[in-house]
This record gives sequence, structure tokens and C-alpha cells, in this order.
Amino acid sequence: MALVPSRFAAEDPLLKRFEAYILAEKNVSEHTRSAYMIDLAQFAALKWGDARAPYRWEETTEEDARAFLAGLGKSGASPTTVRRKLAAARTFFRFLQRERVVIDNPFSMLRGPRKAKTLPKIFSVGDAARFLERPAKDLAEGAIGEYAALRDTAIFEFLYSTGCRISEAVALKWGEIDFVRGCAVVTGKGSKDRLVILGSNAVAALCKLRDRVRRESPGLAADESSVFLSDRLAKISSRFVERRMKRYLAETGLPTDLSPHKLRHSFATHLLDAGADLRSVQEMLGHASLSTTQIYTHVSVERLKDEYARTHPRA
Repeated sequence: MALVPSRFAAEDPLLKRFEAYILAEKNVSEHTRSAYMIDLAQFAALKWGDARAPYRWEETTEEDARAFLAGLGKSGASPTTVRRKLAAARTFFRFLQRERVVIDNPFSMLRGPRKAKTLPKIFSVGDAARFLERPAKDLAEGAIGEYAALRDTAIFEFLYSTGCRISEAVALKWGEIDFVRGCAVVTGKGSKDRLVILGSNAVAALCKLRDRVRRESPGLAADESSVFLSDRLAKISSRFVERRMKRYLAETGLPTDLSPHKLRHSFATHLLDAGADLRSVQEMLGHASLSTTQIYTHVSVERLKDEYARTHPRA
């Protein structure tokens, strides 16, 4: 289908209402909204070909739903992608049931492929320390300026100290940090606020950054201003942080496929390795389900098994 998702939704009244519903009542992110529209456009292309909206969604059968699932399998889509697309269609038809457009949900009985259980890559404690020290080394060597070094140190210390998602970090405002208590309030998935703890290194890095901003651009140190800005003092994106991270990874000799999210994985694993309570880690990560957090216990066990195999004489 040639239509872009926004136009696709605009031409079908039911899709337009569904968009409003998931944004207002389901509180989904813009990324999820866009993905759902793409998924539904893909299904509409399979069902109606080049026909233009509005579509007769009530004509959709379980055979159509199974054909969609089969097509995803043949296209080589990953299990995660297939499950997401089925979830989009299932949610949409559940909405149509609520609106009394359809009686049955043709996707209700379909289940996607099982998601492969993969253990997340993480930093070792030593590698994390080396990585976090790299911006200061670049400054000392004259490779980057003072502001860039202070900002990069602060954002990576913040990510590793709190376990925050990168989107939560780039949205952080100065007024959301409590320097005295050593904590911050961040807005996570579903626009839910949570309290995160700042370690002493993260607090120190953030203090140095704010002092530098106050000296050069006092207005940008106000409570309502973003904490992390570009070299030109503009708002940064997640992609900006990823590029900065790849630079320091390469300079430190670490794999450049490690991402900011791996600092979140490392945060959780290192806490559990040191004996932290699983439910406390769940709360710090902002996971709705404990089962999501439990993958980090598997990481810890695997690390223990590797160490056992390396050191035990009869392993």
C-alpha cells in the first residue's frame, strides 16, 4: 500500500477513531501509534489490495487473519515483529467490537511465534567504569570541548546510575532532579512517573554540568530547561546519544554494538549480582510485571556458571 500511515488513518473514519482511542485511553507512545498504523495498513493491503479507504472491516474473516499471519511468516519477519503486528490487529478489532462494528474478533484466537529467550548483552563492571571515564580522557587529550565532556559524562553516568531508558534521559528537566536527596523523577512508558536513585558519581557529574551551563547560559540552567543539550545548546535526540556512545566505545576498545539500553541492562544485572532484591530492581526499572525483570536473574546465573566453569577444577 502506497499510503503513508497518517494519510491511511485520515481516510478511514474507524481508523481515525482508533488512533484517538489508543492515544487518549491506552496512553500509547507515538512510536506505538505509528507502528500500529503501519501494521493495519499492511493488513488492509492484503485484504483489499489497492482499494482506497474507508474499508468494510466487518467483512474480515478468521481466514483473512490467518492469511495475514502466514504472509508475515513467509516474509521472514522476526517473531517479535509478528507478535507486534498481531497485537495491533487484535487491539483494533477489539476496539471495533466495543464500537459495535463487528461481533467477533477474527484475530482473537491467533497466537504468534514464541519469542526467543535471549540474554541481553551487558557491560562488565570494569568495562562500564572504563567507558564512563572516556569523555574526561578525551577532554584531557583535547579531543572534545569542556561542555561536551561534562554533558556526555553526565548523561552516561545518569543512565548507568538510574537504569533509565534513553527516552527518559533526553526528556529530563533540571527541576526534576533533587540534588540534596540524590534522586530524580522521570516519565516512563505510558506517561507514568517514577522515582529513580542517583549515585554519588551521577550527582557530581550533573552538578558539574549545571555549574558550567550557569556560567555560560544561565537561562538554560532553569528548572524547566532540558538537562542534556547539543554542543549548540539545542535539544538532543536518542540518536545523538547513540552516536556519542559509539565514539567512546570505539575509543575504549569495546564492541560498538553496545547501545545506551545496554547500560540499563547492566544496571539491573549488577544490582542483582550484588544481592539487590528483585522487586526493588523491578520498581527502579519501571517494569509493570515482575516477569520482565526476571530475565536479569538469568543473566546473573549465566555469569556465575561461566565463572564456575572457568575456575572450578572439576567443572
